[in-house]
Amino acid sequence: MSTQIFVNLPVKNLQQSIEFFTQLGFQFNPQFTDETATCMIVSETIFVMLLTHEKFKTFTPNAICDATKSTEVLTCLSTESREKVDKMVRKAIAAGGTTYNEPQDHGFMYAHGFQDLDGHIWELVYMEPSAVG
Repeated sequence: MSTQIFVNLPVKNLQQSIEFFTQLGFQFNPQFTDETATCMIVSETIFVMLLTHEKFKTFTPNAICDATKSTEVLTCLSTESREKVDKMVRKAIAAGGTTYNEPQDHGFMYAHGFQDLDGHIWELVYMEPSAVG
């Protein structure tokens, strides 16, 4: 079995976050979804647990940072094309997210990103196949 990653993110309004990410094309695993949490499927090995603040607090002794004021993590996802990067950012903005910078074109790599409803940063990147391997 390959290693899987489960990124846990606190959200202020779980239903609004589900609606936001649904508009971006993500699906959710109902087996791990209730009124306090949901499991967003990114790929066969990558999942994002969106947790209410109350639920998130049960997993950590530390205070939850306000992602609109501080950044603790930047989540970066690879995509199949430059067009997919731009399309996902447009969808995020249309769904209520924001962008925090201009697209970055480095020739072999193209990146752009958005902040979700809670301020978490999502970076999207396309790398030319020749640059990867």
